[in-house]
Amino acid sequence: MIESILPQVSSFADDIDFLIGLIAVITLLWFFAAQAIFFGFIFKFRAKPGVKAMYIDGYDPKHKRWITYPHNAVLVFDVIILVFAVNVWNHVKLDLPEKVDDTVKVVAQRWAWSFQHSGTDGKLDTGDDVFTGDVLHVKKGANVVFIGTSRDVLHSFSVPVFRLKQDVIPGREGTGWFRAEKAGTYDIQCTEICGIGHGVMGSRIVVHEPADYDAWLAAAPKGEAIAGNVPVVPKAIDLYAPAPSSKPAAPAAH
Repeated sequence: MIESILPQVSSFADDIDFLIGLIAVITLLWFFAAQAIFFGFIFKFRAKPGVKAMYIDGYDPKHKRWITYPHNAVLVFDVIILVFAVNVWNHVKLDLPEKVDDTVKVVAQRWAWSFQHSGTDGKLDTGDDVFTGDVLHVKKGANVVFIGTSRDVLHSFSVPVFRLKQDVIPGREGTGWFRAEKAGTYDIQCTEICGIGHGVMGSRIVVHEPADYDAWLAAAPKGEAIAGNVPVVPKAIDLYAPAPSSKPAAPAAH
């Protein structure tokens, strides 16, 4: 259902969609059940000629069951959700792949992304690393481990079609992984409000076919920081400063 709106590109996207769908179905079941009971009570206990309203203190077991039965049912459904949620969490966040094909570093700053790709040796911080600004390149079918950090404030690295979201925090390095299974170009977003330019802090991830990725890696300049990898000091913006006048300046007096 979700895939018809947002494609599933990563290996674990289906697991996350299943969990979201399960929660949605359970929530809808409870919503319609609650509404049916609510309107049923309105109809059954509506005002009738000659019938006085009855005071209920809630201690009669016959009345208390309307609380205890739903309460127990909620606990059962919570356990069902918890079992599936823990399984998905372990698969996505805790069980890193044994075979790592590539490692990339994701660096956030207001309001741009930059990326450091390991070269043919598969290791970061060596002479064959490739630096890119605003575009992350990965190989289709490769297990990619990413290391995320921030140069200024809290950001969040998100690739919606991967069902991936990882906070990146200044002074810390967070680790995650993904395996892209469909070639194409997809959006990267910042999903943590980080200032006035948060809404335009977008980027792209290009998933290459294996041969195309190898060709890109061979042609890319190695060990060079390019635009987007060097920290940019944003210009201060005074939101309360008067707008500049559009009128031409008066000629200077002689």
